[in-house]
Amino acid sequence: MSPFLAELIGTMILVLLGDGVVANVLLNRSKGQNSGWIVITTGWALAVAVGVYLTGHISGAHLNPAVTIGLAAIGQFPWSEVPSYIIAQMIGAFLGAVLVYLTYLPHWSITDDADLKLGVFCTAPAVRSSGANLMTEAIGTAVLVLGVLGITHPGNNLTSGLAPLLIGFLVWGIGLSLGGPTGYAINPARDLGPRIAHAVLPIPGKRDSDWGYSWIPVVGPIIGGVLGAVTFQVFFGA
Repeated sequence: MSPFLAELIGTMILVLLGDGVVANVLLNRSKGQNSGWIVITTGWALAVAVGVYLTGHISGAHLNPAVTIGLAAIGQFPWSEVPSYIIAQMIGAFLGAVLVYLTYLPHWSITDDADLKLGVFCTAPAVRSSGANLMTEAIGTAVLVLGVLGITHPGNNLTSGLAPLLIGFLVWGIGLSLGGPTGYAINPARDLGPRIAHAVLPIPGKRDSDWGYSWIPVVGPIIGGVLGAVTFQVFFGA
């Protein structure tokens, strides 16, 4: 399998399980309806772990443009391969969202709240403030990239075979601790790909896709990814 296909499939699985748990919690008459934030953060953590286990040996399982750009910024990934990785991640995220739509097909028409339907696909701020929301996404993604580099560092022989699971735990911790203000996109593809899917899919009673906010979960994570990578390089050695 090529790295391109691995990134596509890995990101698709990540979004399928991640947006899937959100659908389970938010949509009417789902078995998991109203089960809450702990279920959502746990589902996303496991989604990341599965995606990394599945494709890490092929592509490194970036599954996130912020990770790809962050690694390139410190010389751990070639810039020439960044565009193909991001394209693969975006396609995978879009397809994962389509699969969530199909999985929960009968539930869209019986869910009246259009904001909840949008929330299955992409993030939104609890308090809308562009500067604060951007900073939150940057901080969360910096912690993500910093943690990933620490967990996967060749000198850290304590994590052999456990790295994907530990990265899942890292995402779980970010969601529990830092996810409240913006829903912790911390991944431009995870947010933008499904947002596009929301815009084009025939979802009954849907609202607009909140394009005015959509740049924040793209730009914030990219800034944070670079800051996290550079911080690791400066203080811990890349």
